[in-house]
Amino acid sequence: MTFLAIDVGNTRLKWALYDAHRPGAALLAQGTEFLEHIDRLAEGSWANLPAPKRMLGCVVAGDIARRRVVEQMELWDVTPHWVVPSAQEAGLTNGYDYPSRLGADRWVAMIGARHHVLAQGASRPIVLVMVGTAVTVECIDAAGNFLGGLILPGHGIMLRALEAGTAGLHVPTGEVRLFPTNTSDALTSGSTYAIAGAVERMYQHLLQHCGAEPACLMTGGAGWKMAPSMTRPFELVENLIFDGLLQIALRRFGDAD
Repeated sequence: MTFLAIDVGNTRLKWALYDAHRPGAALLAQGTEFLEHIDRLAEGSWANLPAPKRMLGCVVAGDIARRRVVEQMELWDVTPHWVVPSAQEAGLTNGYDYPSRLGADRWVAMIGARHHVLAQGASRPIVLVMVGTAVTVECIDAAGNFLGGLILPGHGIMLRALEAGTAGLHVPTGEVRLFPTNTSDALTSGSTYAIAGAVERMYQHLLQHCGAEPACLMTGGAGWKMAPSMTRPFELVENLIFDGLLQIALRRFGDAD
C-alpha cells in the first residue's frame, strides 16, 4: 500500500513515497522541487516511481499550485486528498478562532510534533518552531490543545525588506555574531536574534501557562540556521510534516488495502 505525502510550501514542493500509510513506514523515495518547476514532476522525478495507492498532502501556496500538482499526479490512478485543518484530528485540538483558517502546514507539523513527543515518553507541553520562508512558533499544552502561535518573517523576507526600505544595504549575507562589526553581520545577526527572541517569549508564555518545562522542537528547511542561536536547546526534526501526514493518513484511510 504505497503512500505519497506532499508538502507544498511557499517556495518549494517536498514529497515522500512510503511503503505504507502509517507512522514508521519505510521511506522509498523523496524529493524537492521549486514551485516554478512543478510541471516537470510527471516526466522527471515521479516518472519511474511505483504508483502510490494513497495520497495525502498539505498546501499553503494556493489553489493554482494545488491544481498543478494534481495535474502531475494524473500519471497514476490515485485520488488526491488534502488536509484542511479542523477542530480536532489525530489527538490534537485546534484552538484557532476559525480552525479551517489555520495554515495546513502548521496543523500537520503540530500533529507530527505531538506524536513525536509522545513516542519519547510522557506528554509534555510543546514549543514548535518551523523555519522556512516564514517562521511560525506554535504552543501546545500537555493535553494536546493548540493554544496559539506566532507568524513572523523568515531571514530572507527580513533582509529583502531592509534592502527595499533602506539605502545602501545591498550587502552579502553575513554571519551571526555576538557583537557585529560590519553591516552584513549586523543584518544577519539582527534577523536571527529577532526570531530567537520571539521564540523565547513564547517559551516563557507556555512555561507560565502550563507550569511545566516545554519540549522544544524545530523543523523546516532553514532550521539548521536557527538552532545554534536559540536560548533553549531545540531538537531539530527534519520531516515533521511528513510524520504528521502519516499520522493523519492512518486515521483517515485505516488499514484497508
